[in-house]
This record gives sequence, C-alpha cells and structure tokens, in this order.
Amino acid sequence: MTTNQKSKTSIYPRGLFLGATATTFAAAQLAMIGAAGAQSTSVHTSFASLKQINAGLLSVGYAEAGPADGPAVILLHGWPYDIYSFVDVTPILASAGYRVIVPFLRGYGPTRFLSNETFRNGQPSAVAVDLIALMDALKIPKAIIGGFDWGGRTADIMAALWPQRCKALVSVSGYLIGSQASGTLPLPPNAELQWWYQFYFATERGRIGYENNRHDFAKLIWHQASPKWQFDAATFDRSAASFNNPDHVDIVIHNYRWRQNLAKGEAKYDDLEERLAKAPVIAVPTITLEGDANGAPHPAPNSYADKFSGKYANRIIKGGIGHNLPQEAPQAFAQAILDVDRFS
Repeated sequence: MTTNQKSKTSIYPRGLFLGATATTFAAAQLAMIGAAGAQSTSVHTSFASLKQINAGLLSVGYAEAGPADGPAVILLHGWPYDIYSFVDVTPILASAGYRVIVPFLRGYGPTRFLSNETFRNGQPSAVAVDLIALMDALKIPKAIIGGFDWGGRTADIMAALWPQRCKALVSVSGYLIGSQASGTLPLPPNAELQWWYQFYFATERGRIGYENNRHDFAKLIWHQASPKWQFDAATFDRSAASFNNPDHVDIVIHNYRWRQNLAKGEAKYDDLEERLAKAPVIAVPTITLEGDANGAPHPAPNSYADKFSGKYANRIIKGGIGHNLPQEAPQAFAQAILDVDRFS
C-alpha cells in the first residue's frame, strides 16, 4: 500500500506488515500483534528496562528499548494514559533497530519535580521544554517524535519550535497546537459537550472530584474516548497506577484551566506561547493518524493538512480504533514511525 499525497487520506486496516527496512524479528513482532485481532489486551505487559534520569526541572522516569546507538524514537503519552500506551509499539521499533525512549510526562508515574518549590505547571510549552531537556540529558541530538493526546500536542510543539531536534513526526489527530485565546472561543453545542470534563475541571468541585475519584474518572474517559475498545481490568490498572503521582492532579487541573485562560502560566514560557499562538507551520516530515472510532474531541483531517509543509500523509486506521491509537492499533502506529523515517 503506498503513502498518500498531501491532499489525500489513506484508509489503513488494523493489521499491517513491515516494509523491507525492518528486520525479520520486527516483522514477526508485528505479525504477532496483528494476529491478535481487536487489541482488547496488550501482547506485552511490561517494558524490559525502566530508568530514571535528571533532566531540566524533573527526575524523569522512562522506558528504553533497542540498541543504544540506533536512531532515536521518542514516544509521548496523553491524559489519562501513560507509557503503557506504547507497550506493544516499543518492541516492534526496538527490534527494527531503533533506540526507543518512552517517558512518563510530568505528573505521571515515577517522574518527579526536583524541587518542591517548582510551580506545578501543566501548560503545553512547559511539557515540551521537559522533553527537550530529556533529549539533552540522554545526549539525543535528533529523534523521530510520536505521540497522541497531550503527547501529540507536545510532539507538534517540538516539531514546530525545535525542528532541528525533530527528524520526523507521527501525530495522532494531527495538528493540536493551540493557545489561551483560541481556548476561550465558544464551540457549537455538540462540540462543547465533548469537552465536559474541561468545564468540570474549571471548578473547585471538579478538582476535588478528580482528586478523590481519579481511577474511576480515568476509566470513564477511556470508555468515552475509545467506545469500541474492550480493554480489560489489568490493562487499565497498569496505566492507572501512574495517576497516583503526587503532582498528577495539580498538573492536569492546571493544564485544562490554563487552556481556558482561567489559570496563569509562567512568564519564562511567554515567548514560546506567543510563537505557538500564531499556529506555526510544521515543516518536518509528518504522518498524522486518526482512528475510525475516536470518541474524544478531535479536528477533522482536512482542517489541518495545510499546517504541514513538508512531506506529509494522513491515515485513517479502521477497525473500531479509538483515541488511544498506539495501544489499540500498535502495528499501525509502529508502521507510521517506520514509514515517516523513510520520508526524511
């Protein structure tokens, strides 16, 4: 199956097969996952190596797989998810020769702030700066960046503001860069309904409710965002453990309040946010992905195609694939990483 041109969208089935650049073992990994049919459970349930490193403001917990001298791939999760969204993607890419880094974002899992005095800031530019600091700490000059939800937005920001650090981009739901100004604009009623949790988080009741019920709250979002994904309790619980991070609620609430201009950010990020508010075009090679059953708020692919000026493709992944695309369709996500590398 060939990659589409900028003006077209490809429809991809859940099961894909690796191209000639992948190793035989990587193809076997992909076939094993593809044969699983609907990914109600992960084929893999753990990462071979979990590490910790000081980077910028954080001590970052991350998974690493693949050869240390391989081309780097950094995979970024969203909310309310964690690195286990990539538990089946990672071995495919590692066996194809990539050095795969999958970090817990600030407020998730074992990632911690180095200082108790640091403001628990969830604004998008701050999260992106964390990842640049992580690349510096790991001595990674350039990487393919892939992500979804918060991770997709962070990947977009990295590609837009630091293109010299981003070899190529895979972003679920496309162009997700926004601003406080755009976040204050009303949407049509049905679209506003999809953002119900954002309005809930704007209230003190919502903050306390999330603090007290984060496990059940996250499970509700998983069901709404991926209505056809029949995940089991073990799959959810592996990720839900990450929400016990002591900074998790503060980061999540600040992120959604900041987006609606209900909370201030930090002045040191003002220049970055001003640049992002202009909706910069992304020039690095890019593949955007969308599931055919994404129940979360997301833009239509034709609304953002012109935000990518380099070689570009959009793929719709069929088979009842929802918002957590890397975990629901790991073979399709891994294939996009492999293919976008050939773009560059």
